[in-house]
Amino acid sequence: MGLYQIVEAFLLMTNAVAILNEDRFLAPYGLGMADMGNGRVSPFKSQLIGLIHAVQYLRVPLIVANSIVIVSKLLFG
Repeated sequence: MGLYQIVEAFLLMTNAVAILNEDRFLAPYGLGMADMGNGRVSPFKSQLIGLIHAVQYLRVPLIVANSIVIVSKLLFG
């Protein structure tokens, strides 16, 4: 397994997190931003909620990264 494949795997996982809908998926599991308001969230859960929302703001760079990976796959096999 090379470095390029590890980067691809990380990109795929980041894409999976970026498309999660807060109302339909995250809120029922207690991972919405509204859950951060009450002071009873564990530090790990608050870090996870912050990470999910940070990734959702990175959609435009993700589009660029996905485009680069697609073009490289088409050119180099």
